[in-house]
Amino acid sequence: MKKTLLATLCVLAAGCSTSGPINPDVMQIATTPLTCSGQTECDLWWQRAQTWVTQHSRYKIETDTDTLIQTTGPDGGKRALAYQITRTQNDDGSATIGFAAHCDSALGCKPNPWEAGADFKAFVRSGVASAAPAGPGRAAVAATPQ
Repeated sequence: MKKTLLATLCVLAAGCSTSGPINPDVMQIATTPLTCSGQTECDLWWQRAQTWVTQHSRYKIETDTDTLIQTTGPDGGKRALAYQITRTQNDDGSATIGFAAHCDSALGCKPNPWEAGADFKAFVRSGVASAAPAGPGRAAVAATPQ
């Protein structure tokens, strides 16, 4: 009986683990600082950040200011990501846009926070949505660069 229970728990734990190591290219993009230079570029990037969160979050935006975009959540036990995006002005006139994503599930988050961070940063820099599917009920839309 104990062996059967132990075997069942091992199978369940293996099924709940993450899908493996993160692609090094994804990790590189996700960890590279997102720094804009000048008011015009920083305002455009902040607008893109708002667009990305609106299109990708399953939670409603709770706070949307010039320095913070924050969603509600995460709900207990849910795999969906909650987001917190910050904009910090630097002394040289540039700004750094920070990205944080987390869920509240022992099964892991969906999408993977590293992949979401890489997608977010690529979109904010370019205004072009990734080729990856946007998820259920969401359209992958490219923003027009200005």
